[in-house]
Amino acid sequence: MARPTAQVLTLLELLQSGGTRTMTELAGRLGVEPRTVRRYVGHLIDLGVPVESVRGRYGGYRLAAGFRLPPLMLSDDEALAVLLGLVAGRRAGLATTTDTGTAGETATAKIRRVLPSRIADRLDAVLQSLSFTGEAAGVPAPRTEVLLTVADAVRHHRPISIQYTSGDGRNSTRTLHPFGLVNHAGRWYVTGADPAVEDDRTFRLDRITDARTLPGSFAPPAGLVPAERLLTSMARAPYRHEVTLRIQGTLEQIRRRLPAGVAEVRDGADEGWQVVEIRAERLDWLPAVLAALDLPFVVERPDDLRDRVLALADRLATSARAGRQSDGRQRNGSGRRCHVSEPPAGGE
Repeated sequence: MARPTAQVLTLLELLQSGGTRTMTELAGRLGVEPRTVRRYVGHLIDLGVPVESVRGRYGGYRLAAGFRLPPLMLSDDEALAVLLGLVAGRRAGLATTTDTGTAGETATAKIRRVLPSRIADRLDAVLQSLSFTGEAAGVPAPRTEVLLTVADAVRHHRPISIQYTSGDGRNSTRTLHPFGLVNHAGRWYVTGADPAVEDDRTFRLDRITDARTLPGSFAPPAGLVPAERLLTSMARAPYRHEVTLRIQGTLEQIRRRLPAGVAEVRDGADEGWQVVEIRAERLDWLPAVLAALDLPFVVERPDDLRDRVLALADRLATSARAGRQSDGRQRNGSGRRCHVSEPPAGGE
């Protein structure tokens, strides 16, 4: 059972989240009787915390407006969650800030400095023993003011004016109705509509040098899912090669190897077959992906991809025949097959 001091601090945290908390809600969250909640409230008042009692059917307790919050206090679990979140965020490009790229590191250091040594040492053990299977994202982060301005415009459905630098270095001023922010593969994007051309647009936030809120408001489309819009726009982006395939299989089977950000999939004329369209700068990666699907497929275009698939098939067949011949040579004089040890699954 939690100690009274811990319960009082938990009550303070609940009240700090804002609004009026009913007696029933507080008692349920703390796991105590209503009279115990009243006693905890008395402890807070004795400590100088201005807790107000709200009467009426939906009454309860709240903090007085303008009350300054005390220093941050974290439990062991909360401190570990925050620090691990910051570390993971830096790896994914989520916690790097904008102008300096060190916000995640400085926040981690600040929290680490104020923790009691008992907790800090245990958290250090976790952080020092933690490793990742991939390298840090290493992608440019957006400017802080740009990110905050765009996020506020998304939340309040306000149009914005942005200064944008395209991938080829061209500068332009755009007006955008921002629908949502999306972090994909470590990069930040904003999806929205350009009212001048009445069409959807997607912009990388790290290429926006300035963002300003404009007067007025807009109504976002119903049922909008910004992440889906981003992936669809990526799949439709112009690239060097336009690929059309017919694949026999379900959408789920195809999506395992060809996600929405890579390919568009729609029902084909033949039952059980899907039409898959891909735009790519290179074709060298596609034959292996198609082979890994382990599904019947037909290359509609381009011919270059069909040739690459045939070349891969020839290489695989040649390797298989060479393996069979080598296997025959491993037989000893008695006609029995020699044992060849294999490494355990997953490697050393």
